[in-house]
Amino acid sequence: MNPEKVKKVTDFMSSTIERPKYLNLLIASKNNGFPKVITGVRRCGKSFLLKNIYHDYLISSGVKKSNIVAIDLDDDKNADLRDPIELGSHVRSLCSSQETYYVFLDEIQLVFTIVNPILTGGKHILAKGSDKEVVSFVDTILGLSKEKSIDLYVTGSNSKMLSKDIVTEFRDKATDIPLAPLSFEEFYGYRGGSKNDAIYDYMQYGGMPLAVLKEEQEKRKYLVDLFSTTYFKDILDHNHLRRTESLDELCNILSESVGSLVNSKKIADTYHSVRKEKMDEETVNRYLAYFEDSFLLREARRFDLKGRKEIGALRKYYFVDTGLRNARLNFAFPDEGNLLENLVYNELIYHDFTVNVGCFDTIEKDEKGASARQSYEIDFYAVKNLKKYYIQVSLDLDSAKTKARETRPFKLLKDSIQRIIVVNKPIDETIDENGVITIGAADFFLRFLNKD
Repeated sequence: MNPEKVKKVTDFMSSTIERPKYLNLLIASKNNGFPKVITGVRRCGKSFLLKNIYHDYLISSGVKKSNIVAIDLDDDKNADLRDPIELGSHVRSLCSSQETYYVFLDEIQLVFTIVNPILTGGKHILAKGSDKEVVSFVDTILGLSKEKSIDLYVTGSNSKMLSKDIVTEFRDKATDIPLAPLSFEEFYGYRGGSKNDAIYDYMQYGGMPLAVLKEEQEKRKYLVDLFSTTYFKDILDHNHLRRTESLDELCNILSESVGSLVNSKKIADTYHSVRKEKMDEETVNRYLAYFEDSFLLREARRFDLKGRKEIGALRKYYFVDTGLRNARLNFAFPDEGNLLENLVYNELIYHDFTVNVGCFDTIEKDEKGASARQSYEIDFYAVKNLKKYYIQVSLDLDSAKTKARETRPFKLLKDSIQRIIVVNKPIDETIDENGVITIGAADFFLRFLNKD
């Protein structure tokens, strides 16, 4: 993309696509004494949020341009700053006065880990996994955040930002701001027009910011290329993988399994039936972790609605963006029911709900009058503070059979938690004699989830 076109895109995005939730999170954490760590899948808008939206806010609030320092660590001109000690020294040299400096470090995970130079005669030597005395980007972040003149903001795109060791080191020492692709509210704020058409467009192509700005055929190519040349390459490089076929096939299986309960054994069995090759469960779990660490996938675990606890190894996986999921299958697997379920899950996460797959068992009489155990599932059990919802997702409720199937689990649960059915139709919210709310997807995303 040429510089003139980049400028036009940037100007266009800054004037039309707004991200108020994340801007408000940044404003609320400004000058709080902690580094702000912004994580999320690559190309979801982390850099734009910092260097455009938040930058413009700082300027409008009276901060001088000279007091905003932005360093792109994925720029080859800054390759020397991927050394953690060099990076720390450079930033301190730019923020030497008593004024407050707002420092943006983009793609901090590119900073490598070195052996403590005190042990190497001052030489900066790349650390091995077995080395104990090391200096990493964690040390740089925590060190810079202690400087009174620096308010620090960093972005990162993979597991190096959220591994268990780093989470432990950052605990109570950083403000975590997880960023996702555009929510439907953000997407519709840009797109406008028919809400029903917008839902279909969003379901097909998702909310990756640059994809939203493109024409239909350009969207498809952009998303397909993004998956293969960016995400897959990152996963292969970061995890030192050589063979791509097994990872590639596993990704196809997960793409086709959105909305289905799976575990490592079921995935391994499916892999064997497709490829006629074996993949052990340990390898499946390792590959699943790679996709989750890259923020492409999120999991929803089962929750026993009667025992009130998470249970079992079965779970569902959802893509952080439906456009990316469809791109993985070359837009040739248009299962609207599963896609709508993926959208509902993502919107609940965006609105800060904890989301599980609801399940429970009952003992019922069969046709012969014998007692038998019957298992039921509710698509989502969503909790946020005092709000608790049981949510079923359906393309429509036109038939009595479909409505009976969706509402039966609600009737068997004897509690006061709000029951909701989200349908992919432009209908007004209604509530029946049993207290079950039926609501169109667009209304659910734009209004219902924003209620106090």
